[in-house]
Amino acid sequence: MRTDSAPAGRRVVTLTANPSLDRTLGLPGPLERGAVARLGARSSVEPGGKGVNVSRALAASGADVVSVLPAADGDPIVVALQALGLPLSTVPVNSPVRTNYTLTEPDGTTTKLNEPGARLHEQTLAALQAAVWEHAADARWVVLSGSLPPGTPVDWYATLVRALRGTGARIAVDTSEAPLLALLSAGPDAAPDLLKPNTEELAQLAGVEEETLTADPAAMLAAVDSLHERGVAEVLLTLGADGALLSTADGGRWSARPPRVTVRSTVGAGDCSLAGYVLADLAGAAPAERLRSAVAYGSASAALPGSAVPTSGQVDLTAVEVSAGPPAHAAPAAAAPVAGAR
Repeated sequence: MRTDSAPAGRRVVTLTANPSLDRTLGLPGPLERGAVARLGARSSVEPGGKGVNVSRALAASGADVVSVLPAADGDPIVVALQALGLPLSTVPVNSPVRTNYTLTEPDGTTTKLNEPGARLHEQTLAALQAAVWEHAADARWVVLSGSLPPGTPVDWYATLVRALRGTGARIAVDTSEAPLLALLSAGPDAAPDLLKPNTEELAQLAGVEEETLTADPAAMLAAVDSLHERGVAEVLLTLGADGALLSTADGGRWSARPPRVTVRSTVGAGDCSLAGYVLADLAGAAPAERLRSAVAYGSASAALPGSAVPTSGQVDLTAVEVSAGPPAHAAPAAAAPVAGAR
């Protein structure tokens, strides 16, 4: 295992079990199936995977962060992350890191084509767990993000949360589909301190259609409360253009409206929201300000091309409106239902 380590401190550790090279292709107009598209200058390649995106956003704002991922020393993702100066803890694998493709249209419409990634041997998974545990010993946060490689036990995130409990670090998880369902079915001892779903993922957990939650504010809030009942301390529910909701197990609830931005790419916006939340927590901010930072960072990311992450100078905290309670349209069920973005 190869390790580049930043000085100890209020560190954040991210795990990206299924990293990727994110190739963004800027289309000159709307995507036309079966046609030839002449790509413009907006095309780019960035090191990616959800945990890597969180790390990049944290590092861009000066945070002490180390990224744990499976990759060979000479893999292009390792070279790219080293060029950015990000501290890494890599577990060597024989297969190259996958490539994910994003097609962006001028109006901000995003189409993603994600490769599955290589299978990881049991020894590799054990080495990744050991690396995360080692760095978590002096960390404030451990962030477990993204999909799991093919063949990985679907409940692996639950295993990691349990293993990390004794480190004292707070644990955030951002995943979806089967790994998310397995995590929340594993019992309170496997529940993270922070879960960051969007409405699609919240619907998966609630066992309903996404439209049910976006059309019925009471159903959305009940689904959030069910996560607290399963042991999750804080829920950061991202709502796309409608902002975000922060709910805590002690009954606290805050909502935030994002500023108006010209959306260039939504790739990584949710990861930057999570980074913004963690950055505010590292600074000792209260819940409402953690939410403000999350929405500000997510909005700033959406205004950038490809999977670029914003620096603190590109983030406008003052442009985000935060209020106590659920979003205005998420009032009691008697109110007219309003659809929201995920």
